[in-house]
Amino acid sequence: MTATLSAPPTVAAKPRPKSRFWAMFAMPGVGWLVAFFVVSVYAVMAVAFGTVDPVLRTAVPAWNPLQWDFTAMRAVLDRIFGGDLGTVFIRTVGFVAASLAGCILIGYPVAYFVARKASKHRGLLLILLVLPFWISYLMRMLAWTNLLQVDGMVNDILRFLHLQSEPRNWLDGSASTVIWGLVYGYVPFFILPLYSTLERIDGRLIEAGRDLGASAAQTFFRVTLPLSVPGLMAASVITILPMFGDYYTNTYLTSGSPKTEMIGNQIENYLLGTSQPQTGAALVLVLMAFLFVLMAYYLVVTIRQQRMAER
Repeated sequence: MTATLSAPPTVAAKPRPKSRFWAMFAMPGVGWLVAFFVVSVYAVMAVAFGTVDPVLRTAVPAWNPLQWDFTAMRAVLDRIFGGDLGTVFIRTVGFVAASLAGCILIGYPVAYFVARKASKHRGLLLILLVLPFWISYLMRMLAWTNLLQVDGMVNDILRFLHLQSEPRNWLDGSASTVIWGLVYGYVPFFILPLYSTLERIDGRLIEAGRDLGASAAQTFFRVTLPLSVPGLMAASVITILPMFGDYYTNTYLTSGSPKTEMIGNQIENYLLGTSQPQTGAALVLVLMAFLFVLMAYYLVVTIRQQRMAER
């Protein structure tokens, strides 16, 4: 007679109760987003789709969505697709694209040098990169107005180097002044996230490329540059988002010249300088929708790259 041994019955593990303690840490961030983003956006929508007081010419928000009036939004869209606001939008996109190119040309070499080459003086260089954040953006733009005047230091240096014979009025409303002002103002935002990505690249991958016979340039373009693409995209997004809403640069460097007016200047003008707050609020919503499309593209590309890296 043989006895059969059976395995002891397995006891199903009880699901661990979800702890609400750690979820409470998200409450301050959620409350912040609700108070300063969701509510704020809804307030802008209430103004854009509301009415204007006929006597005081001030905005009368429509808090009830059932009472929203889309007349102002339709008028703004008509002016964008075939009117004067379309020119301003195209000019803004052109300024931001040119400024982003300038940030890449200036910021990438700086970030690469600090992350990969400046081992001894890296801390000092990082402090110097952070220093611009200690000074107000407005103060830096006001300082540039003094440098770019006819008798300013920029003209003195260019004449000393024999790059121009006569002093130039850089504050006469030229597009180059606005573009270089944007580059100067936002290049620190570009360098720091790119630096963090370049600093995390495994040095053994670069050494492997050199061991396989690749030159320094080939190793950079085939190893370093592809691995830095996520950081490059993140730095670009962080840089261009505030650029699209910028209105200080044109105001201070070109005295608000209509030739260099950006969409941020139009929003400021309609919200503060005219009796058409609905138009300004509608422009805010259109700009937000445009930036949302750019952010969605960035997220899609980032998720796709992460999935490819996991394979």
